[in-house]
Amino acid sequence: MNLSQRLKRFTVCLCLVSPALASGASPYPFVPQDFTVPATLEQPKYRLRKLTVHDVIKDYDAVMSSAEHIQGVAFPASDWPSGLTLEDNLIDLGWHQREFDRRTSFAYTVVTSDESRVIGCVYINPTRKVGYDAVVHLWTRPPEQLSYLDEKRLRAVVAEWLAQQWPFKKPAMLGGNVAWDDYSVLPEAAR
Repeated sequence: MNLSQRLKRFTVCLCLVSPALASGASPYPFVPQDFTVPATLEQPKYRLRKLTVHDVIKDYDAVMSSAEHIQGVAFPASDWPSGLTLEDNLIDLGWHQREFDRRTSFAYTVVTSDESRVIGCVYINPTRKVGYDAVVHLWTRPPEQLSYLDEKRLRAVVAEWLAQQWPFKKPAMLGGNVAWDDYSVLPEAAR
Protein backbone atom coordinates (compact mmCIF):
# COMPACT_ATOMS: atom_id res chain seq x y z
CA MET A 1 0.00 0.00 0.00
CA ASN A 2 1.51 3.36 -1.01
CA LEU A 3 1.53 6.48 1.19
CA SER A 4 -1.47 8.03 -0.55
CA GLN A 5 -3.56 4.90 0.05
CA ARG A 6 -2.44 4.74 3.70
CA LEU A 7 -3.34 8.42 4.21
CA LYS A 8 -6.82 7.86 2.77
CA ARG A 9 -7.27 4.82 4.98
CA PHE A 10 -6.07 6.79 8.01
CA THR A 11 -8.55 9.59 7.31
CA VAL A 12 -11.43 7.11 7.02
CA CYS A 13 -10.34 5.37 10.24
CA LEU A 14 -10.06 8.67 12.09
CA CYS A 15 -13.67 9.50 11.21
CA LEU A 16 -14.96 6.02 12.10
CA VAL A 17 -13.05 5.54 15.34
CA SER A 18 -13.61 8.97 16.84
CA PRO A 19 -16.15 11.35 15.34
CA ALA A 20 -15.34 13.78 18.18
CA LEU A 21 -11.64 13.72 17.28
CA ALA A 22 -12.43 14.03 13.59
CA SER A 23 -14.69 17.02 14.24
CA GLY A 24 -11.85 19.21 15.48
CA ALA A 25 -11.05 20.73 18.85
CA SER A 26 -13.57 23.53 19.05
CA PRO A 27 -17.29 23.31 18.35
CA TYR A 28 -17.59 27.11 18.45
CA PRO A 29 -17.82 29.24 15.29
CA PHE A 30 -14.58 31.01 14.51
CA VAL A 31 -15.19 32.87 11.25
CA PRO A 32 -18.52 33.96 9.76
CA GLN A 33 -20.24 31.35 7.60
CA ASP A 34 -20.14 33.63 4.55
CA PHE A 35 -16.40 34.34 4.92
CA THR A 36 -14.25 32.76 2.22
CA VAL A 37 -11.18 31.35 3.94
CA PRO A 38 -8.07 32.24 1.93
CA ALA A 39 -6.68 29.16 0.20
CA THR A 40 -3.15 30.52 -0.13
CA LEU A 41 -0.87 33.45 0.50
CA GLU A 42 1.62 33.73 -2.33
CA GLN A 43 5.04 35.31 -1.82
CA PRO A 44 8.00 35.42 -4.23
CA LYS A 45 9.94 32.52 -2.63
CA TYR A 46 7.24 30.71 -0.66
CA ARG A 47 3.53 30.23 -0.17
CA LEU A 48 1.17 29.48 2.67
CA ARG A 49 -1.50 26.89 1.99
CA LYS A 50 -3.69 24.53 3.97
CA LEU A 51 -1.72 21.96 5.94
CA THR A 52 -2.92 18.42 5.13
CA VAL A 53 -1.98 14.82 5.82
CA HIS A 54 -0.30 14.75 2.41
CA ASP A 55 2.42 17.02 3.86
CA VAL A 56 3.41 14.52 6.56
CA ILE A 57 6.88 13.55 5.26
CA LYS A 58 8.07 17.07 4.43
CA ASP A 59 6.43 18.51 7.54
CA TYR A 60 8.03 15.90 9.78
CA ASP A 61 11.44 16.65 8.27
CA ALA A 62 10.96 20.38 8.87
CA VAL A 63 9.76 19.88 12.44
CA MET A 64 12.40 17.39 13.53
CA SER A 65 15.33 19.19 11.86
CA SER A 66 14.20 22.42 13.55
CA ALA A 67 13.00 21.03 16.91
CA GLU A 68 15.19 23.09 19.24
CA HIS A 69 14.53 26.27 17.27
CA ILE A 70 10.76 25.63 17.20
CA GLN A 71 10.61 25.13 20.96
CA GLY A 72 12.20 28.54 21.46
CA VAL A 73 9.99 30.51 19.10
CA ALA A 74 6.64 28.78 18.64
CA PHE A 75 5.95 26.73 21.75
CA PRO A 76 8.07 28.10 24.61
CA ALA A 77 5.81 26.64 27.33
CA SER A 78 5.91 23.16 25.79
CA ASP A 79 8.49 20.51 24.99
CA TRP A 80 6.84 19.84 21.60
CA PRO A 81 8.10 18.34 19.29
CA SER A 82 10.23 16.26 21.67
CA GLY A 83 9.39 12.57 21.17
CA LEU A 84 7.24 13.23 18.09
CA THR A 85 7.00 10.22 15.79
CA LEU A 86 6.00 10.19 12.14
CA GLU A 87 2.73 8.53 13.16
CA ASP A 88 2.10 11.24 15.81
CA ASN A 89 2.74 13.87 13.18
CA LEU A 90 0.30 12.21 10.78
CA ILE A 91 -2.37 12.30 13.50
CA ASP A 92 -1.61 15.98 14.21
CA LEU A 93 -1.88 16.86 10.53
CA GLY A 94 -5.17 14.96 10.23
CA TRP A 95 -6.47 16.92 13.19
CA HIS A 96 -5.36 20.25 11.68
CA GLN A 97 -6.85 19.35 8.30
CA ARG A 98 -10.21 18.45 9.85
CA GLU A 99 -10.31 21.64 11.94
CA PHE A 100 -9.58 23.68 8.82
CA ASP A 101 -12.38 21.94 6.93
CA ARG A 102 -14.78 22.60 9.84
CA ARG A 103 -13.57 26.23 10.03
CA THR A 104 -12.74 25.93 13.74
CA SER A 105 -9.03 26.77 13.32
CA PHE A 106 -6.64 27.19 10.42
CA ALA A 107 -3.20 25.61 10.04
CA TYR A 108 -1.16 26.67 7.03
CA THR A 109 2.04 25.04 5.91
CA VAL A 110 4.73 27.37 4.61
CA VAL A 111 6.32 25.74 1.57
CA THR A 112 8.86 26.78 -1.02
CA SER A 113 7.28 28.05 -4.23
CA ASP A 114 8.06 24.79 -5.99
CA GLU A 115 6.49 22.79 -3.10
CA SER A 116 9.72 20.83 -2.62
CA ARG A 117 10.24 21.74 1.02
CA VAL A 118 8.22 22.70 4.09
CA ILE A 119 9.86 25.73 5.69
CA GLY A 120 7.41 26.53 8.49
CA CYS A 121 3.84 26.66 9.74
CA VAL A 122 1.25 29.29 10.69
CA TYR A 123 -1.59 28.51 13.11
CA ILE A 124 -4.66 30.76 13.33
CA ASN A 125 -6.82 29.76 16.28
CA PRO A 126 -9.80 31.05 18.23
CA THR A 127 -9.11 32.53 21.63
CA ARG A 128 -11.10 33.41 24.69
CA LYS A 129 -8.42 35.83 25.91
CA VAL A 130 -9.98 39.20 26.71
CA GLY A 131 -9.27 41.82 24.05
CA TYR A 132 -8.44 39.42 21.20
CA ASP A 133 -10.55 37.60 18.62
CA ALA A 134 -7.85 35.24 17.29
CA VAL A 135 -4.42 34.01 18.29
CA VAL A 136 -1.67 33.35 15.78
CA HIS A 137 1.62 31.59 16.28
CA LEU A 138 4.13 30.41 13.74
CA TRP A 139 7.56 28.97 13.17
CA THR A 140 10.10 28.69 10.40
CA ARG A 141 13.19 26.59 9.99
CA PRO A 142 16.16 28.15 11.81
CA PRO A 143 18.39 30.74 10.09
CA GLU A 144 21.15 28.21 9.39
CA GLN A 145 18.66 26.25 7.25
CA LEU A 146 16.78 29.17 5.74
CA SER A 147 18.38 32.54 5.07
CA TYR A 148 15.53 34.41 3.36
CA LEU A 149 12.74 33.94 5.91
CA ASP A 150 12.55 34.04 9.69
CA GLU A 151 9.75 34.36 12.21
CA LYS A 152 9.94 38.17 12.32
CA ARG A 153 9.58 38.51 8.54
CA LEU A 154 6.85 35.88 8.37
CA ARG A 155 4.96 37.56 11.24
CA ALA A 156 4.98 40.85 9.33
CA VAL A 157 3.64 39.18 6.16
CA VAL A 158 0.96 37.28 8.10
CA ALA A 159 -0.07 40.38 10.09
CA GLU A 160 -0.66 42.29 6.84
CA TRP A 161 -2.57 39.32 5.37
CA LEU A 162 -4.78 39.10 8.46
CA ALA A 163 -5.51 42.84 8.32
CA GLN A 164 -6.37 42.77 4.61
CA GLN A 165 -8.15 39.44 4.08
CA TRP A 166 -9.43 38.09 7.40
CA PRO A 167 -12.41 39.25 9.50
CA PHE A 168 -10.49 39.65 12.78
CA LYS A 169 -10.49 42.99 14.55
CA LYS A 170 -7.63 42.27 16.95
CA PRO A 171 -5.58 39.09 16.51
CA ALA A 172 -2.85 38.31 19.04
CA MET A 173 0.35 37.57 17.13
CA LEU A 174 2.37 35.62 19.69
CA GLY A 175 5.98 36.70 19.74
CA GLY A 176 4.97 39.78 17.73
CA ASN A 177 2.38 42.25 19.04
CA VAL A 178 1.92 40.11 22.18
CA ALA A 179 4.63 38.39 24.21
CA TRP A 180 3.98 34.75 25.13
CA ASP A 181 4.24 35.48 28.86
CA ASP A 182 1.84 38.44 28.64
CA TYR A 183 -0.66 36.39 26.65
CA SER A 184 -0.60 33.47 29.07
CA VAL A 185 -1.73 35.63 32.01
CA LEU A 186 -4.57 37.44 30.23
CA PRO A 187 -8.03 36.67 31.64
CA GLU A 188 -10.44 34.61 29.55
CA ALA A 189 -13.92 35.72 28.56
CA ALA A 190 -16.85 33.48 29.41
CA ARG A 191 -18.50 31.64 26.51
